[in-house]
Amino acid sequence: MTVLLSRSDLISLLDVDTCIQGLRNGFLEAPAVVDAQRVRSGLPGPGTATVLIPGLVTNIPAYTVKTNAKFPAARPALRGVVCLHDAANGELLAVLDSATVTAWRTGLAAAIGTDVLARASAGSLAVIGAGAQAELVLRGLTALRPIHRLVVCDLDPVRARSFAERHGTGRLVEIAADARTAAREADIVILATWSRDPLLDVGDVDPGTHITSLGADEPGKAELSAELLRSAHIVVDDTRLAVSSGALGTAGLCEADAAGELGEILAGRDAGRTSEAEVTVYTPVGLPWQDLALSWIAYQRAVQTDVGQRFDFLT
Repeated sequence: MTVLLSRSDLISLLDVDTCIQGLRNGFLEAPAVVDAQRVRSGLPGPGTATVLIPGLVTNIPAYTVKTNAKFPAARPALRGVVCLHDAANGELLAVLDSATVTAWRTGLAAAIGTDVLARASAGSLAVIGAGAQAELVLRGLTALRPIHRLVVCDLDPVRARSFAERHGTGRLVEIAADARTAAREADIVILATWSRDPLLDVGDVDPGTHITSLGADEPGKAELSAELLRSAHIVVDDTRLAVSSGALGTAGLCEADAAGELGEILAGRDAGRTSEAEVTVYTPVGLPWQDLALSWIAYQRAVQTDVGQRFDFLT
């Protein structure tokens, strides 16, 4: 029987601490013998279709295939499914809501990268793009370090205020009119937008700032100028994909412009930030194994607690 897991099912099954640990393990254990693939196709209308394969992590006896429909003007903008298969025989173990899995794995993996690269003393955060991914970055980051000040910027003022109200308890909270103003008010900057034009340039961030740019996850999307990227210490999740599908390629940069990959830093093979004054940038594209790491946690808990619907596709 295949377990069907909806958004509400996944929210009941996942917790921040366990997911962060699962993702941290994945950065260390994702096998390099099979290249991660992101297949993206434009559609006749305003959206795109994307497939991520295969999700693999050493010691997890399963793999994932994810299909997403991305329509920026729709609500939600991302819809799709993650299929969890038994690695031994291909049995379809579970089908999970992709929007929820994607938000959790993207946001929490970004929280790990942000915490690793930001200065130890950094505690003021600017959020540019107050959507689901930024929500999970903030939840993950506050599990890893204290955040005493929050600046929020979004094209929708109502959404910005709602985000600020949800996360304002116990910290100073401000609403910024634009991305540049928000960035100047913080020493950690999170961008999670659909922008295809750079929102920040070299003069918009102070020395020592850390920037995590989540929106540049496919060709043509850009949140940071090429000049800002060239001046910064850039860390990615996969160098090859950062050129073919992410911020490096869109900005006209090459693999040599990346200082390293987050997995190498977590494994102690790369130092990460090299000085207090350095501007660091983490700009991931998102990797298939991250879908597996969280889907496996959700599936195991669903089986243990009888959450979700059971369905037999073979009848």
